[in-house]
Amino acid sequence: MKDYLIQFKPFLLFLAKFAASYLLLTFIYQSYLHQFDEKKMEVDSFTQSVANQSKLLLSISDSQSHTGINTKEASVKLFYKGKWVARIIEGCNAISVIILFVSFVIAFTGKLKPTLLFLIIGSLLIHVFNVFRIALLCMALYNFPQFDSVLHDVIFPLVIYGLVFLLWIVWVNKYSFYAELPSKK
Repeated sequence: MKDYLIQFKPFLLFLAKFAASYLLLTFIYQSYLHQFDEKKMEVDSFTQSVANQSKLLLSISDSQSHTGINTKEASVKLFYKGKWVARIIEGCNAISVIILFVSFVIAFTGKLKPTLLFLIIGSLLIHVFNVFRIALLCMALYNFPQFDSVLHDVIFPLVIYGLVFLLWIVWVNKYSFYAELPSKK
């Protein structure tokens, strides 16, 4: 058993750091969310901010774009060309995706300064991509409502998770301690 622990030590350390950071960040985020009462249709401020930023992006091509209060659920209505095309719920704000990204980077440790810079830049990049993703999804839903399921459930999640995957590849190959190990030939 001891030989297995020694052999799999790097993997077990990765798993422990990933799980610990993921659980801690999720606990912090859930604590933040508990400030808002879904039964009273309260939307957390970060989700509201993402909806407003998406509306600003949409307003570049449509001056009628706006957000509205949803009285039936805890979400923000997003209007494009005068039509309600999307509801922005807590799951749309990409915080859970950022938590996943951060946990992975922490699990594949690197030097402190590059790690912090990569976490900040990567999280901001995910956020910006998410706002663009929502705006583009709204335009696509307006123009192609018959493809709402494919657009929302397949194509646009690929955009955000594809970005996270690319960031992970860059992190592991360029900045983590793993990237500094000499390769065995």
